[in-house]
Amino acid sequence: MIHAYSDLYLNDARRTLARSFDAAVYIFGYKLPEYYELFINSVFSDKFEKGDPYVVSGMSGTELAAETIESQIGTAPKGELNYSYDRSPEYWVGWALAYYQWNTGCSFKMLNDEVPVSSIIDMYPKYHEMDISHFNDRINEMRSLSRVKSYLKLFREKAGYSQSELAELTGVPLRTLQQYEQGQKDIKHARADYIISISRTLDIAPEVLLQ
Repeated sequence: MIHAYSDLYLNDARRTLARSFDAAVYIFGYKLPEYYELFINSVFSDKFEKGDPYVVSGMSGTELAAETIESQIGTAPKGELNYSYDRSPEYWVGWALAYYQWNTGCSFKMLNDEVPVSSIIDMYPKYHEMDISHFNDRINEMRSLSRVKSYLKLFREKAGYSQSELAELTGVPLRTLQQYEQGQKDIKHARADYIISISRTLDIAPEVLLQ
């Protein structure tokens, strides 16, 4: 597998992003999704994804958070520059995300479009003590569900049907369709007659819904 950058920088990168998230929340007073949005829209996100040594190893997490915020809002954030040695959920999210991005090469922006950081922090109680491979596998599953959800909604809207109209035309319960679109149910596990009915009504191949 080709990684985003050399593994020589990986531990530094994980620590830097983890402390950046921690600092943004507990020093500068941001909600994690707010800060993450600033980060992925900044030049630092692109540099981080490429393993820029200055960003992933040369900056502290606090510096990365402060410079990210200043570059996006135009003023330097204020806060008391000190750290707790306790590992916060936000720290874990940064630690895990840095690894996932390095391992897959997926951009932080693309990942956030498919799996919002608010959903990732909800994973903390279950996954923070597990091997990172379990986190990676779960994120891949969530990304897959997000794509399926988007495809179904995309083709339904392209055909000009509301959810209730599609339910009536296909015989698939409305609540079930909603669960497929929202990613609460995996359409890959749907009944065969549901898949056939939906694909015929939307004039698409069944494989499109299952890819």
